Amino acid sequence: MGIIWMLIVGGIIGWLAGLLTGRDVPGGIIGNIIAGFIGSWLGSLILGSWGPVIGGFAIIPAIIGSIILVLIVSFILRKMGQKKNHGHHAK
Repeated sequence: MGIIWMLIVGGIIGWLAGLLTGRDVPGGIIGNIIAGFIGSWLGSLILGSWGPVIGGFAIIPAIIGSIILVLIVSFILRKMGQKKNHGHHAK
C-alpha cells in the first residue's frame, strides 16, 4: 500500500503544480506522478522537509518544488517548440 499511496500523492502534487501554474504537465497521469516525485525532491532540497507530511512527501515544499519544475519544463518545451517552428519557416 505504501508505494501506491506515494504514487497517488505524487500524482496529486504534480497535478496541483500544473493547476496552479496554468500549464499541463506533459505525459498525463504518469507525467504528474513524475513531476510530483521530482518536484518533491527539488522542494526538499531547496526548502528542507517541514510542514505536514503525507505519503512520505513534505507537502508544502513538494508543491513549491513541483511548481518550479513545471515552470522549467514548460519553458524548455516552449523554447524547443519555437526552434522547431523557426526551422520550418527557413525552408
